[in-house]
Amino acid sequence: MRRAYAAVDLGASSGRVMVGRVGPGTLELSEAHRFPNRPVRVPEGLRWDVLGLYAGVLDGLRAAGQVDSMGIDGWAVDHGLLDADGALLGNPVHYRDPRTDGVAEKVWASVPAAELYAATGLQYAPFNTLYQLTAARATAQFAHARRLLLIPDLLTYWLTGEQGTELTNASTTQLIDPRTRSWAHGLADRLGIDLSLFAPLRRPGDRAGLLRPGVLEDTGLTGPVPVTAVGSHDTASAVAAVPADTPRFAYICTGTWSLAGLELDAPVLTEESRAANFTNELGLDGTVRYLRNIMGLWLLQECVRAWGDPELGGLLREAAGVPALRSVVDAGDEAFLAPGRMPERIAEACRASGQPVPVTPAETTRCILDSLALAHRRAVADARRLADRPVDVVYVVGGGTRNALLCQLTADACGLPVVAGATEAAALGNVLVQARADGLAGDLADMRALLARTQPLTRYLPRAGTARWRDAEARLAAR
Repeated sequence: MRRAYAAVDLGASSGRVMVGRVGPGTLELSEAHRFPNRPVRVPEGLRWDVLGLYAGVLDGLRAAGQVDSMGIDGWAVDHGLLDADGALLGNPVHYRDPRTDGVAEKVWASVPAAELYAATGLQYAPFNTLYQLTAARATAQFAHARRLLLIPDLLTYWLTGEQGTELTNASTTQLIDPRTRSWAHGLADRLGIDLSLFAPLRRPGDRAGLLRPGVLEDTGLTGPVPVTAVGSHDTASAVAAVPADTPRFAYICTGTWSLAGLELDAPVLTEESRAANFTNELGLDGTVRYLRNIMGLWLLQECVRAWGDPELGGLLREAAGVPALRSVVDAGDEAFLAPGRMPERIAEACRASGQPVPVTPAETTRCILDSLALAHRRAVADARRLADRPVDVVYVVGGGTRNALLCQLTADACGLPVVAGATEAAALGNVLVQARADGLAGDLADMRALLARTQPLTRYLPRAGTARWRDAEARLAAR
């Protein structure tokens, strides 16, 4: 028996509807529809075009054809606010909007940063949902809000009429206790946040509802079509699709962001972990995604946009010929968070640190890729040390698996084999949770074994010269 599952996977720059077909020992994935995700700058700030995203989802379901179930994953922290009638109160604010500048310090005045971390295990990022809520509290929009739905949950609500808050994404709000896997009520009370604003929690695999009759009519699907709650934070779905055959692994989910870390059974809530800015987000089957956020291929995407979209393959070939580690920047620096002028900002960072300034696109590209590989090295090494967990191999999943130069540089920097695979990792994890809800897949180990058998994998072995990476790391730390 083979069944078909639609996986809606929303990224920061595009969305896609993929169709996974799962049967005994088989897993196939194909793209039904891809659509842009273009944020819009309006007078009040940077906003998501969530209506355009919803239209893309409907178009994708129409292109997918008849499916047995569907699920949605997407990026974290951002959300829509609904009024008492369930109507959306304006377009959701983009996490790169500056409204949260300086807000964290206001929160820390009520709950010091160390206490906040001990309660939630979440890294500091200026755009965490907690800081967004604090920034919004004095607005007329927030005064009329009666419900908050994270982006995948908002689209699920429009598809089904049912409201819920999926747990893996809820864990990025900085309002979940990773030990109990439920709301941190004491913390919310101290900060004056009414948790009734959130819909009831759902777990991956829970039934989220059925497609409404109007959606069936718009898409041409024949009902009933269930909607399954998946790991709706795309990183949760991507980590579920890491084709690991050993527990001694690290992962790097690459795309607009790089998420580098370990899969653990319990959170690490030490002060040392907080100082290293590691986060404890929730995954499938009681797991914790212990990871560090790195700026990722956003740096290159913004440069390519500034250069007029040159052909990427040729650019990477030229970058491979540029001397290694000539210049590096901190790929986790908030200075690179906002869009615009990325080549100039990278050049300014190199100039300020006394390094050779990259001039050509190839030199800037090599600087970015060396910097990302160096950030991957630091994140994997820090995670191993802080969690006291040995690592024998690093798995790279997501869009960065197509970038062979980055994968090889990551192997070189980490001094460990890198296995790259599952380019559409979030969609695959999404599909497998749906299949498991149908009884066609087992636990995480079974899911990963199926991925390893059915998805192409490329292995990169570290080359000599790890001392150069240690030197570059020391150089960066000294600035």
